[in-house]
Amino acid sequence: MYDRILVPTDGSRTVDLTLEHAFPIARDNDATVYALYVVDARMVRAATGETRAGIESELETEGERAVEAVTDRATEAGLDSVGAIEHGTPAKEIVDYADREAIDLIAIGTHGKSPREKQLTLGSVSERVVDGASTPVLVVRNADPPEHSRAETDP
Repeated sequence: MYDRILVPTDGSRTVDLTLEHAFPIARDNDATVYALYVVDARMVRAATGETRAGIESELETEGERAVEAVTDRATEAGLDSVGAIEHGTPAKEIVDYADREAIDLIAIGTHGKSPREKQLTLGSVSERVVDGASTPVLVVRNADPPEHSRAETDP
């Protein structure tokens, strides 16, 4: 049923939690795990001209580490894996990649923003993936409480 499972990664702890759910599904279905990191073009464009190339390079390096962490863990778990880095808007690139690669399941975590992304309010990538994907999406909730708990906002 699931031959290709996509795990978008940003290198956060939430990805580790997502892998705890994705790997058993991959094992049970003899599936390949696809690790994808998206270099957020919005962050690159927001940089000033002279720092733009440095920001992009830093994000690419971060992406290489994040993808390698997932593919290494997949290998250790006895799973086949493929790693990729794309450039663009994360949710759009995740959905497009899933379509291009004929992904059967996207396993994505919530609240997986990197420290740099937390400085910017970019919205929920996982929510946008759920809305835009033509394939099933497994959303893994981050075990850490959100920064603003419900109790703080209820009257």
